[in-house]
Amino acid sequence: MTAALTIDGVGVSFSGFKAVDGVSIIVEEGELRVLLGANGAGKTTLMDLISGKTRPTEGRIHLFDTEITGWSEYRIARAGIGRKFQIPSVFREFSVQRNLEVASCRDPRLRANLGIGISRPQRRRIGEVLEVTGLADARDLPAGSLSHGQTQWLELGMLIVQDTKVLLLDEPTAGMTQAETRKTAEIIKGLRGRHTIMVVEHDMAFVREIAETITVMHLGKVLAEGNVAAIERNPDVRRAYLGSTGITEEAA
Repeated sequence: MTAALTIDGVGVSFSGFKAVDGVSIIVEEGELRVLLGANGAGKTTLMDLISGKTRPTEGRIHLFDTEITGWSEYRIARAGIGRKFQIPSVFREFSVQRNLEVASCRDPRLRANLGIGISRPQRRRIGEVLEVTGLADARDLPAGSLSHGQTQWLELGMLIVQDTKVLLLDEPTAGMTQAETRKTAEIIKGLRGRHTIMVVEHDMAFVREIAETITVMHLGKVLAEGNVAAIERNPDVRRAYLGSTGITEEAA
């Protein structure tokens, strides 16, 4: 197995408070990793460190064989790490297809970003992404007219179409209906293997549906790792996060 993302003793302090404290995680290529933990456990801050939004004060981060510790956000994004935030960011006045065309274009020149000169392989890839995300029938609609779930899928598609190596998804089902949540689970499971995926999520039914390996964080540190069954049995995880419900309902 090849490690796609290696987090080695990473930490960051804010005014003397250690938000992330010596975290070490290895995520294998093609793996789908879920991060669990109560609010304030350090999950989103860890994603900030991986994506370059925040610079670590200790430790190292590698994307495959390349150390990316302390790199800028844009440089990390170009290296192959894409991040999806809770609130989607799309070009609302553009059509769904044009959003994907802009995202797929690696040429920063204006003509390219207006959709001129999109190659045939890029168009094929955009068509594939429209199918994967369930947006093929909405390709000509303005992004501003989409439902909340569809907008989330479009933003995810904008990462996929760039052939991002590692996807960081921060609560991808927040605000979704049950049907949209189920569809999101299908999309993410379909990406497993082609992309390395790290998901922060609180919806326990969704976690059970998608999780291969779970890392539980508590007070800025890794509390436990394992599959769903192992995490549910872990007494430390129950005390710190799950309570008596396990990963079958929303955690207490």
